[in-house]
Amino acid sequence: MKKIVLFALGLFFCLAGKAQSLYDENTIQDIRIVFAESNWDALLDAQAATTEDYIPAVSVTINGTTFYNVGVKYKGNSTYNPNQTKNPFHIELDTYVNQDYQGYTDIKLSNVAKDPSFVREVLSYSILRQYMHAPLSNYANVYVNGNLMGLYVSSESISKKFVDKHFNSNTNAFFKCNPIGGAGPGGNSFPNLAYLGTNAASYATSYEMNSLTGWDDLINLTNTLSNNVANIETILDVDRALWMLAFDNALVNLDSYLGTFKQNYYLYKDNNGRFNPVVWDLNMSFGVFSQTGTIALNTTTLKKQMTHLLHNSDAAWPLVQKLLGVPKYKRMYLAHFSTIMNENFASGTFATQAQSLQSLVSSAVQSDVNKFYTFAQFQSNLTTDVTGGMDNAPGIVSLMNGRNTYLAGLADFTAVKPSISEVGPELAIPLLNTDAFIHATVTNTNTNAVYLGYRASIELPFTKVLMYDDGVHQDGAAGDNVYGAAMNMSNIYMQYYIYAENNNVGKFSPERAEHEFYTLHAGYPTINPGDLVINELMAQNTATVTDPFGDYADWIELYNTTNTTLSLDNLFMSDSNTNLIKWRFPDGITLAPHSYLIVWADQDLTQEGIHADFKLSLTGESVYLSYANGTMIESVDYGIQTADMGYARIPNGTGNFVIQGPTFNANNEALSTSSQDWASRVKIYPNPASRNLTISSNLLNINLVSVYNLQGQRLLEQTAETQSSVELDLQSLAKGIYLVEINKSIKIKIIKN
Repeated sequence: MKKIVLFALGLFFCLAGKAQSLYDENTIQDIRIVFAESNWDALLDAQAATTEDYIPAVSVTINGTTFYNVGVKYKGNSTYNPNQTKNPFHIELDTYVNQDYQGYTDIKLSNVAKDPSFVREVLSYSILRQYMHAPLSNYANVYVNGNLMGLYVSSESISKKFVDKHFNSNTNAFFKCNPIGGAGPGGNSFPNLAYLGTNAASYATSYEMNSLTGWDDLINLTNTLSNNVANIETILDVDRALWMLAFDNALVNLDSYLGTFKQNYYLYKDNNGRFNPVVWDLNMSFGVFSQTGTIALNTTTLKKQMTHLLHNSDAAWPLVQKLLGVPKYKRMYLAHFSTIMNENFASGTFATQAQSLQSLVSSAVQSDVNKFYTFAQFQSNLTTDVTGGMDNAPGIVSLMNGRNTYLAGLADFTAVKPSISEVGPELAIPLLNTDAFIHATVTNTNTNAVYLGYRASIELPFTKVLMYDDGVHQDGAAGDNVYGAAMNMSNIYMQYYIYAENNNVGKFSPERAEHEFYTLHAGYPTINPGDLVINELMAQNTATVTDPFGDYADWIELYNTTNTTLSLDNLFMSDSNTNLIKWRFPDGITLAPHSYLIVWADQDLTQEGIHADFKLSLTGESVYLSYANGTMIESVDYGIQTADMGYARIPNGTGNFVIQGPTFNANNEALSTSSQDWASRVKIYPNPASRNLTISSNLLNINLVSVYNLQGQRLLEQTAETQSSVELDLQSLAKGIYLVEINKSIKIKIIKN
């Protein structure tokens, strides 16, 4: 006999697919802003000239999803102008209302005022993300009050959400390294990381602090860099800094730390006490900005031949001068520089990607009547220089082909590099908490110049130890060019890389280290797929059930389908297929046969209990259960959800998912009856109810009515003498969702408001 889902909304299956990804490089987003005022442009200009505050938009619609009461303002320094139609926007979805799109609240939209090709920013970020954490970036057609403003570049905001995603915290010292009020000719306050003494006021015009505190941390960084560079790795992620410097130089990105204004990057201090640089604002990369601060690059030829050691002896650029003044750091820098050039420019992949991006946006650029260049200039700027005003935009392909040819002929890039091969562990699956030996074959290196870097978690810095070719480190025979070193398997997985150098240059394996690395997994017991399932989830819980701290939080219900107790040791849960090890279950959790476990998806790791380090998106995403070695136990994709409704398997534990009334920590079929169609026998009204609830039936004698919360606790019970109608007083119940049980057989979901 068929099973009936009792609550009306439970009849809806998940018909809507997952919302279009906000930063998908292969699609152009659709963003529509609606202001109540017809003079919205003047209002935005007035705010940009004074307080730089947001003004409220009636709504912003992103790919068909509408948000009401949204903050909008103009942004930008050199690209904003009150006299132009197409200005850059900053949209903040949660200025007035707590709301987000796929977890994003800040939408940064650049107006492409400096780039005839329309590809510089998106292409540059795509290249950069291969080597260090960097924003996602793509395109959006932007409309205001129904009028197309043009094609914009949409780049992920470097916000507290960004640093939390990449550095696993967001409350530490955090700086935007741009002069307050914007850089410009005649200014002398630049975020160059020079030590200016111990008074925070000396730094306040050059750096914008985005955290509650941090000036002392920044001063300590500048002091260490200038006066104690031997200890710089304790306070700066030197590897990321070297990647940033190599990237900016390789791509002739001079509106950066390398240029006149020494700007357009962020610094975030992670939980290990180290500042991490993050590059920002790449709209003038590939040679549009030409001011180095020391030498004039007035022609494309000069930009092609810009020295790869720009500012290495200039005290006004201490990050370059001090780091490249350390021979080991210089050799690491050259290794990173070579990797960027070889993987993108010697190979020609950048040109293919640039052409693909232009093909994607060609029609949108042609339709953009407010663009700053002609369509012919858009088409030609991959290969041909476009001149105009102060900003000359070199042809990207011709610039970088010429730059690659020039650099490839320099001694620093023709020098023989170390060779690293046959990297791997002595044992493929070492046991947890035992020493694992890593070996590698290395040639063209110096004695005592091969290193193993390793760590037990992505949140930790790498520990670097020497590797030996002495025959006693699981390295074969002494002097055979096989090097070995041990690392303790203190975690279920260890991440590692190899670095070797000679007198001229260094070499990494993998070449994108430390951003990429090898992973070695320890041996440990695992759960079989299907034994543990995601049984139900709720992506927006506003009134259903509270966690032990009284908060309405997203939740995920797990179910043990077996007849044995399962251990969740070493198991991970995530909402990201690119970071499956986002959150690890606390050690010691077990799940009895055919029982349930609730995980609160609230990112509140400060609370005791089982709280995951992510939240669920109401617009749809995926949830994964897996091990660090890649073994997938369970994955669930879901689409747009309804607030306070469960997304549950029917039949319980094995079936497909449906949207229905929640059955928190209980069998998902508790809302169904297999006897008769309850709707033809019972009427219940009003539902939702504020106080009195009436239950009636012309076909059924009612003799017992009970009210339960979703934890299964009975809160009310009323007996009757076989009546056809019963009235319940719900005044004593709090706002929320409850189950009414009639005659111990029929269960109906009600809402108390």
